[in-house]
Amino acid sequence: MKLWTAALDLLFPPKCPFCRKVLDAPQDPVCPACQSSLPWLTGQYALRPVEFTNGCLSPLAYRDSVRQAVHRYKFSGVRAYARPFGVLMAQCVRDNLSQPFDAVTWVPLSRRRLQQRGYDQAKLLARTVAAELSLPLQATLVKYRDTPAQSSLDSAAARQANTRGVYRLLPGGPSLKGQNFLLADDVVTSGATLSACAGLLLQNGAQTVFCVTFAQARPGPDVQNPNIPERNAGKFKE
Repeated sequence: MKLWTAALDLLFPPKCPFCRKVLDAPQDPVCPACQSSLPWLTGQYALRPVEFTNGCLSPLAYRDSVRQAVHRYKFSGVRAYARPFGVLMAQCVRDNLSQPFDAVTWVPLSRRRLQQRGYDQAKLLARTVAAELSLPLQATLVKYRDTPAQSSLDSAAARQANTRGVYRLLPGGPSLKGQNFLLADDVVTSGATLSACAGLLLQNGAQTVFCVTFAQARPGPDVQNPNIPERNAGKFKE
């Protein structure tokens, strides 16, 4: 597998998902220049409350080159971004949490949106996070009704209404009783989607739900003066 990966790297050198320049160190999720300039969320700013969960962690603020990279990942078919995005999400979890988890799950796409896109972006992120944290990946939910994208809605009330009753427990899935889940998605805005999914997991026996997203859309001083902690510089897990 390592030989195959090395061959692919020679043919298709990994690029930084933000500036799209070829990475000098293919195993790193981001180039040194972007690493020093991205809108990192650290400490208390990496965590935000989400109803029915123990909180949501995000390594980056959703703006500028981060927003552009997410759009390429979701709408331009650049599914390879799942690996660097997931690595950064897992690192954020390691840096901020010590509690154990039983499995990583994700916010699923509707069948129609999955057919249109060709892949479930949250599932790919969750798969990388699970691998990085040495946790099992577990499907738990289905989105049985297609709804407008949350990003197309302006108010928190509209976002909450848009997620009400559209998710269900995966038929025939394993018991959730007593399980502590890490719930993954790409971006958290109002938190309505994560809240709806977490509430359903708790109603069906899960003990706790903690969320992790790649980016966080929230106004405030944390996105006006972002900084990256020195302990993260150049220390990505291979």
